[in-house]
Amino acid sequence: MIPRILIVSDNSDSRSKGLAARLSRRGAVVATLPLAAIAFDTGSPSGLSIPGFDGTLPDAVLVRSIAAGSFEAITRRLGVLHALGKLSIPVWNSAQAIERCVDKSMTTFLLKNAGLPTPPTFAIEGRAMAEAIAERELPFTPLVLKPLFGAQGRGIRLIEALSDLPAEDEVNGVYYLQHYVPRPGPPYRDFRVFVCAGEVLAMMSRRGDDWITNVNRGAVPEQVSGHVSRHGETELPALARAAAAAVGADFAGVDIVPAADGKLFVLEVNSMPAWSGLQSVAAVNIADAIADALLKFLADRAEAAATTRPYRFTAPANS
Repeated sequence: MIPRILIVSDNSDSRSKGLAARLSRRGAVVATLPLAAIAFDTGSPSGLSIPGFDGTLPDAVLVRSIAAGSFEAITRRLGVLHALGKLSIPVWNSAQAIERCVDKSMTTFLLKNAGLPTPPTFAIEGRAMAEAIAERELPFTPLVLKPLFGAQGRGIRLIEALSDLPAEDEVNGVYYLQHYVPRPGPPYRDFRVFVCAGEVLAMMSRRGDDWITNVNRGAVPEQVSGHVSRHGETELPALARAAAAAVGADFAGVDIVPAADGKLFVLEVNSMPAWSGLQSVAAVNIADAIADALLKFLADRAEAAATTRPYRFTAPANS
């Protein structure tokens, strides 16, 4: 059977094109659509209408990006992913995993609940509660304020005094505050580990003059090398795999920061990660590896379905 794969992407970027090309080379039929183009339609046999699928459903869905929109639009788009999951269509990543990763407060809750090292974190509403947290914590450590929904380092601030806290309208009334992890610098370093189907595909360190070490802010990707050994080379992949599992992500970019004393902390798990910076230093082709993992998952699933025989109840004969 030729698998039909739907890539969900709101822009035709190089990563989406690369995934489509690599899946096609492996014999899959691939379509790329934004979630906004998929409709709920109770007149359809599945309840969904997907352009190009003639009333049928794909064999799997790979989510690359979801465009910004109103609360109603985002709710509907995630609802489409929930519906696909309800119809037993594999969705990488599932709506639930995306929701868990987009909401940083839920991510840190799940990481802590799984026993993984993550900095002490507080997510509260209202400036009065934020000031109470800051007054209690600032004598011991600076705090990092992050947007609850945000990516690529945008909107992050270092809070060292109460006056550094922004007004409520600047953060939509929600303050996500996390202990700053002290580390040597500049240059500053952290790690991005890419996990797919429970395996680590690639790792890099990011070196930058800014303590916010995102590549789009000027940090330089580097191969993970000898300087990691004091943290334990095997500790990074194990921690990243556990973090991806904690949020239920099929593939993810896990951000890990080393403290000055060498202890590692998981900061974030990205369910729709970019990988251009990582690819520049990785030995493996990441798009190839994702395509192979998804197709292997579908092949294993088909084989399991073919070899599973339904249980048939046979009534005992009357004695």
